[in-house]
Amino acid sequence: MNSVKNIFNIKDLENLSGIKAHTIRIWEKRYNILEPMRTDTNIRVYDIKNLQKLLNITTLHNFGYKISAISKMPPEKIPVLVKEILSKSSLADHVLNNFKLAMMNFDQSLFLNTYNSLLQDKSFKEIFYDFFLPLLNEIGHLWQTNTITPAHEHFISFLIKQKLASNTEKIQTTPPTKTDRTFVLYLPLNEIHELGLMFLNYELSLNGYKTVYLGESVPLENLRDVKTYFSNITFITYTTVEPNNNEIADYVEELKKHVINDDETRLCLFGRNAQYLDAEILNPNIRVFDSISDFTNKL
Repeated sequence: MNSVKNIFNIKDLENLSGIKAHTIRIWEKRYNILEPMRTDTNIRVYDIKNLQKLLNITTLHNFGYKISAISKMPPEKIPVLVKEILSKSSLADHVLNNFKLAMMNFDQSLFLNTYNSLLQDKSFKEIFYDFFLPLLNEIGHLWQTNTITPAHEHFISFLIKQKLASNTEKIQTTPPTKTDRTFVLYLPLNEIHELGLMFLNYELSLNGYKTVYLGESVPLENLRDVKTYFSNITFITYTTVEPNNNEIADYVEELKKHVINDDETRLCLFGRNAQYLDAEILNPNIRVFDSISDFTNKL
């Protein structure tokens, strides 16, 4: 089992705040902005309160406050000042910090309050592109550097999935207006990274297209079954983990043989492993996209 991480080293603070470890050490030594604890081997470590304080200090510093001035402020004034100075046009860093803190503390209320405050001025689509995508990109880095555990990633991903599902449902209460082609969205067997696929389903629904969402770990024979119900299908899939980069070409060949085997059926591929496909495997009915925006800009 993965233990939940609530004690951080200096490198973790660098990864989460964007402030170099060397700078954090200078701030700590010269201005006493943090209160580290010591391990049995005399190594500095930091708790969640130190992390939260550093993120707030980083926000103030980004707005031009000198660290010498921040260090003289009463600790309780710092979060209050952060709220006061933020204008609606410059929320990005603070919002991302809030979402990261919500993740680190498993704090659903902070996530929801931050999200709901954004809804006052932004659409869900804007929130996803401006905040959720940068957050997810950063989470990938934090996970790779062992700054967060899989538990943190699952927690925040589930909350974003909830918002995707509820916003998609609202759209789909209205019948699609573009029904000449059906988009079938799925993930291959053993692939479970669903967020990108869910957002594509949202975008297609928002643009009036008919979608059929099959979800994660779908066997190839299920795709053949769908073709008996619809014509003019575009299958959309993500390959983040499976099939892996050594198997993706064989997987596409199987799709070409059994599913994408007529002039009406198309395939759109997304994800890390799709980028390993050679151009000669593709044809006019099979396309690889580098990003979600690359696809949605063409809708």
